[in-house]
Amino acid sequence: MAADAGEFGDPPAEVLAEAAAAFGLLASSARLHIMWALAQGESDVSHLADRVGGALPAVSQHLTKLKLAGLVRSRREGRRQVYFVDDPDIVTVVRLMVGQLAVRAEEASAPVRRLRGTTGA
Repeated sequence: MAADAGEFGDPPAEVLAEAAAAFGLLASSARLHIMWALAQGESDVSHLADRVGGALPAVSQHLTKLKLAGLVRSRREGRRQVYFVDDPDIVTVVRLMVGQLAVRAEEASAPVRRLRGTTGA
């Protein structure tokens, strides 16, 4: 159950501990990249490894940690294991945070444009 954004009461300690654990897992840039990729759509481990530029065993270990934490789920399709994020709230958090930081980085690297007055009419 999601708390109303207008409520300012403190959440229970168990909720804070669960959130801290989830954020702790997402503190790894490799796992965050995997979550970003899975937020765009489901994938198997070999495609994820190619996309995030990681070794297959490392990506597989990251997926196992994310799966044990309940951030990622999987299903079998023939011989492939397909991974996906089943929680729309996690997808929202990842997209919001990474998206905002990407916009800020783009703005910071954009050349400064100055308005110059013209004297002609």
